[in-house]
Amino acid sequence: MPYDKGTRRALVVRGGWEGHDPFTTTELFTPFLKDSGFDVMLSDTLDAYCDEATMREVDLIVQCWTMGHLSAQQLTGLEASVKAGAGFAGWHGGIVDSFRDSAGYLQMTGGQFVAHPGNMVDYEVEILPEKSGHEIVRGLPNFSLHTEQYWVLGDQLNDVLATTRFSASDATPWAEQFVVPAIWTRTWGEGSVFVCTVGHCTADLEVPEVRTIVQRGLLWASR
Repeated sequence: MPYDKGTRRALVVRGGWEGHDPFTTTELFTPFLKDSGFDVMLSDTLDAYCDEATMREVDLIVQCWTMGHLSAQQLTGLEASVKAGAGFAGWHGGIVDSFRDSAGYLQMTGGQFVAHPGNMVDYEVEILPEKSGHEIVRGLPNFSLHTEQYWVLGDQLNDVLATTRFSASDATPWAEQFVVPAIWTRTWGEGSVFVCTVGHCTADLEVPEVRTIVQRGLLWASR
């Protein structure tokens, strides 16, 4: 799958659980990538990660694949590409509710979805003041949404840019409010990882702040 020399190359891998609209949501960002100078390849199979020529040349991998299973060969191809400098980026379940049985994948992405209490709820995404100058969130205010609020587990290797706060009540099994990451970046080898936990459906990704964050995140992650 050759690319023209001098062109940045993006591989968009989409599929898995259809409830997250993997085809519609990725098509939302394909024109942006093309306008930003990328030659875009679309793949509806995880076997794209096994194509050594593609994975060696690609500058950005955008994944929207909720749940599913990643084979050892597919993980090897994906992780080798990221370690060598390719960016890896995505939103919502397409990146942090993927391949729950793959420890290597979870290590690379730095986060795992565990719940969205209340299903569709009102909540706020808060930009961390100390990260307000980061190119992905620069100039953006905190913003409110009505959609799934992702409770994720993570680690200290993540550079968290924005968070979301879960409330506690007599009806919850947790007794105190707590904060979890909503947007973060991470390095893995020579590669860069970008995660936005917002993006349950196309409408979420069309919220101006969310769309701006994802677009900037894709560019930031790219080699």
